Amino acid sequence: MEDRERDLADRLPKDFIFGTSTAAYQIEGAVDEDGRGRSVWDTFTAEPDRIADGSSGAVACDHYHRYPEDLALMRDLGARGYRFSIAWPRIQPTGSGAVNAAGMDFYDRLVDGLLEAGIRPMATLFHWDLPQALEDAGGWLNRATIDRFADYAAIVGERLGDRVADWVPVNEPNVVTMMGYGIGVHAPGKELMFDALGVGHNLLVAHGRAAIALRAAGATSVGCANNHAPIWPSSDDPADVGAAKIFDLMWNGHYLEGMLLGRYSDDLMMLVEEHVRDGDFATMRQPLDFYGINYYNPMRIGAAAEDADLPFTFREVLGHPVTDFGWPVVPSALREWLIMFRARLRAAVPPIVVTESGCAYNMGPDENGVVDDQPRIDYHEGHLTAVAEAIERGVDVRGYYAWSLLDNFEWAEGYSQRFGLVHVDYETQVRTPKRSFAWYADLANRHAARD
Repeated sequence: MEDRERDLADRLPKDFIFGTSTAAYQIEGAVDEDGRGRSVWDTFTAEPDRIADGSSGAVACDHYHRYPEDLALMRDLGARGYRFSIAWPRIQPTGSGAVNAAGMDFYDRLVDGLLEAGIRPMATLFHWDLPQALEDAGGWLNRATIDRFADYAAIVGERLGDRVADWVPVNEPNVVTMMGYGIGVHAPGKELMFDALGVGHNLLVAHGRAAIALRAAGATSVGCANNHAPIWPSSDDPADVGAAKIFDLMWNGHYLEGMLLGRYSDDLMMLVEEHVRDGDFATMRQPLDFYGINYYNPMRIGAAAEDADLPFTFREVLGHPVTDFGWPVVPSALREWLIMFRARLRAAVPPIVVTESGCAYNMGPDENGVVDDQPRIDYHEGHLTAVAEAIERGVDVRGYYAWSLLDNFEWAEGYSQRFGLVHVDYETQVRTPKRSFAWYADLANRHAARD
């Protein structure tokens, strides 16, 4: 084991950043405290049958009150980067207007604590918790939300831009579009199918407007965090191949080409052209200092029945182990994506950071208080090895942020799935570092200490 860790640490570049990631609604709790406004996830979780276990993020990991304890865990971990999100409703409770000082002060203290611990902060401005007041006015289908987001970015950038090293305006616009507005399994729970593509367009423009605002406030490193995956047809049948190509375009191509090339494919343009305004493509194509990839697993796609609402359907990825969430574990698919991404866009690709990668395994502490999550160690070892192999093939990957630091509220799955390097007892809020925490710490320390 030690030889493998030493070999892996040696294969990654000297300046490679090991990090962890979280999101505000998933860990903070304190949803009714210190002036925070209501978000779409507060509304969504209150609706019957939306969340698998009927829970919400009202308390979550109580990070809002326990952040010093979590900073101490990060210090023990030794990973040099931490990606967190800022809750828009804490900064502007209705998504516009005056700043909520208590909310801004919380992130001010958090960033200072990270810097004191020698950890590089990466802040995400929108990780899905849209202020409910903005959703009531149309949400991401309303172009006015783009203006509100740019204002919010300017406010946060002005306060934190001198200390936050890296910025991500929007987390996973494709997931918000499809899961939140397309099929309705995430907040705000809309079922618009293809009509949701206008949401994706507005999020891309909002990303660009926020990048402009952040740079005007002094930010020097602005990137993205897009969810990407290899899309595999379920067979060689032309119908399945065609369905996979459509889905790949909607899940991957639409967002990476929008951000990096300032254009859409002809096939998708006809579905979103009513939402496009003059100057939108130039706005969304802001120079990126890094391209963040959130990777979890490949997807296998087949043609749907003729009377289905969508032309594609999800099929099981066969021949690979699965997590407790049922997601296939395929490290080679991450290597495949990184290499193909670079080959596809070449000079348009900025340095890459894996801004999320992780797995749900739900074991808890044994009679000795040990959380033996060997499958999570295997997952991260396999995916970091895939990153090393891509780097050796010429792909410029600068970091890997493990999802997640803490077990947390897993959106529509509630508290039923555990992704953390640290086990959280949601009744007592006791944090227990897992074996994967010790493994990741050892790897990060070996990498930092090498000659």
